[in-house]
Amino acid sequence: MSVWLPAAPCTPAECAHHEDALRPPIAAGGLLVAGFAVTLLGVLCVPAALLLRQHHRDRLIRRWAYTVVRAFGVRVRVTGDAVPPARASTGELVVANHVSWLDIPLLATVLPARMLAKSEIRSWPLLGPVAALGGTLFIERDRLRALPGTVRALAGALVAGSRVAVFPEGGTWCGRTGGRFRPAAFQAAVDAAAPVRPVRIAYRTSRSQGAAGAAAFVGDDPLAASLWRVVTAAGLTAEIHVLPQISSVGEPGRRALARRAQSAVANESANLPPSSVHH
Repeated sequence: MSVWLPAAPCTPAECAHHEDALRPPIAAGGLLVAGFAVTLLGVLCVPAALLLRQHHRDRLIRRWAYTVVRAFGVRVRVTGDAVPPARASTGELVVANHVSWLDIPLLATVLPARMLAKSEIRSWPLLGPVAALGGTLFIERDRLRALPGTVRALAGALVAGSRVAVFPEGGTWCGRTGGRFRPAAFQAAVDAAAPVRPVRIAYRTSRSQGAAGAAAFVGDDPLAASLWRVVTAAGLTAEIHVLPQISSVGEPGRRALARRAQSAVANESANLPPSSVHH
């Protein structure tokens, strides 16, 4: 078993279901078309967006990513630091728990960043080209020999001042349980002396205050099936909690840094009061 492929107990049959109100098929189909249309618009605009200054590009990405999530019928709720700080000379490593493909645009609504993603995403329709043009760092999770090169590339991006987003659990989890934060990406933060920004992602419905299975994208779940669950789930809200930075300077090592970030993400009491709510 590769370090990139931890075993998760979550399966589509057990975790990926919606227990609240459902949208009619026609309305759900309309949302599906709208979501793809907004995503396609982003693909077409990427070359022009790359010509913008970083500040203006980040603002555009945040607005587009928010529109993508809303187009698929999902509400967005942000707590903590809703507006990212100005880019510094050294980048920032954003780490979050991983529940769904929705996590990627959801993170971008608050913290636009270069993503560290599995190489399979490059072949995804629409999202794959957007990821590649947006500077995503792709990894081959089943090749252990690729790990040192990935860490070097990640550290180089941080030293250059990029914000990079990573899901250190190594895969998606249903939200009821979570995986251990793998320490490899944190080595890049240590090498670059870059701060770590923990983020907690959760999905809820009007009936359930816990994990929302409609958003879960786990195991061998087909992307098409996941998309349909999302657009048919009425009342689905995505919550993103942006937590305070953790300095990588002075930490005893990557494993300690990973444990500290994982604890912050898992600890509900660490969440800050809501600074903005989008409907």
